[in-house]
Amino acid sequence: MTVLETAPAAVSTKADTCASAPDAHPRPEGQDRYTISEVVAWTGLTAHTLRWYERIGLMSDVDRSHTGQRRFTNRDLDWLAFVGKLRLTGMPVADMVRYAELVRAGEHTFEARQELLEQTRRDVRTRIAELQDTLGVLDFKIDFYASAHRAQEGY
Repeated sequence: MTVLETAPAAVSTKADTCASAPDAHPRPEGQDRYTISEVVAWTGLTAHTLRWYERIGLMSDVDRSHTGQRRFTNRDLDWLAFVGKLRLTGMPVADMVRYAELVRAGEHTFEARQELLEQTRRDVRTRIAELQDTLGVLDFKIDFYASAHRAQEGY
């Protein structure tokens, strides 16, 4: 989650509110009550995945209608976008759940959250280096076959 400034510059406090500058939401604040099928359409996640996220503690406090149906908010959409980014990093689900627990525990967990994200960043940088190396091997092989093909054609 990106730490957003929420107070005037003279008195700066921080809130862990969203993944990054959020994409435009489908509805404005105050009118942001989405059904699970609307969230499925918006995020590309399945209803099963959304329920599972809630069950394992990756999502919490999803509001319910008077009939018990889940009602998601723009904040939930922002959280799901952030979780999607964490998934792309390869972060284990257990670590994502731990991060969510830390967020719910409050501001005194900032250091632990930062540490978890810094470890994830190190892991991502390692993967990027491995992929760069792999890309170099692929480029070499592609060039080898292109040269062999040109040689066969008499170039």
